[in-house]
Amino acid sequence: MTATGHLAGVALDAADIERLATFYAELAGWRTVRHVEDWITLRADDGQEVAFQRAPDHRPPQWPGQRWPQQFHLDLQVTGHQAAARRAEALGATHLADGPTWITLADPAGHPFDLCECDGLGERVVLFAVTIDAPDAAGLARFYAALLGMELTYDGPEGAMISGEDVNVLFQQISDYNPPRWPDPAAPQQAHLDVLVTDLDAGQASALELGATRLPGGGETFRVFADPAGHPFCLTV
Repeated sequence: MTATGHLAGVALDAADIERLATFYAELAGWRTVRHVEDWITLRADDGQEVAFQRAPDHRPPQWPGQRWPQQFHLDLQVTGHQAAARRAEALGATHLADGPTWITLADPAGHPFDLCECDGLGERVVLFAVTIDAPDAAGLARFYAALLGMELTYDGPEGAMISGEDVNVLFQQISDYNPPRWPDPAAPQQAHLDVLVTDLDAGQASALELGATRLPGGGETFRVFADPAGHPFCLTV
């Protein structure tokens, strides 16, 4: 089966999208390419996009744990992750944990993200991957690889990764995984992927065949689905 579409970007939910977009723009140097009432999109120099969707009743994740899980997080590469973490905290991030070569923080909306050490980047902040929690990381990786026309480049006990041109999506194995139940506010999504297709009807047929589930919502230019782990995503034209 050919790919359904390609990854247009990831969107993070927040009550105050202006504050969240400003945080990432100042931290990473990304520029605003779209700003409408309930949606702001930032673009990096390499063309990757991160968007922020207004969710007035947004309940931030409580990391770690699965009571109010993160569901998604961003892996950002920097040179000098400790200095970058201090700068992120000055911009409004909260320190969560330290790893051997990374630091985990929460952005002003509560979404965890990692600053990962990578030599030779200078002042740049690079989006290495969008990471998605899953009860079956390898299975979800295969679903998105087929959906997005990307290659499975890693499959191990802790997770899996798919890669395309200048973009990676990681899938983190979670033993006590608690899925979102969109649009139920008692178990809200924290983020979602947008998948660009040329034809919504054909895209829907392909996504359903791969294992997606149609969800309520949508319009003339997009439709909402859940992946096999329950994460909502949109097909859009």
